[in-house]
Amino acid sequence: MDTTDDLPAADLADRLARCPAWELDGKEIGRTFEFESFPEAIDFVNEVAGIAEDAGHHPDIDIRYLRVSLRLTTHSRGALTWKDFELARRIDNFVD
Repeated sequence: MDTTDDLPAADLADRLARCPAWELDGKEIGRTFEFESFPEAIDFVNEVAGIAEDAGHHPDIDIRYLRVSLRLTTHSRGALTWKDFELARRIDNFVD
């Protein structure tokens, strides 16, 4: 299966179970992170940017002072794909 193929429902449920901190919202998954300072939040965004560049897949990022929200979807497919969950896993590995 190509990493940009849409995920079948059974695979979607399995992938969500492996990324419990991420929430499904329609055709996206999202996770919000909270920080003690604005510079800490920006450092996190910069790290995520590097991870995303390495993966060749990029999240939507919303920065609100001490809170950073990430949303993942494969825009070219209009759906969740393996790439979204692989990037979520990489971000989780960095954070946890």
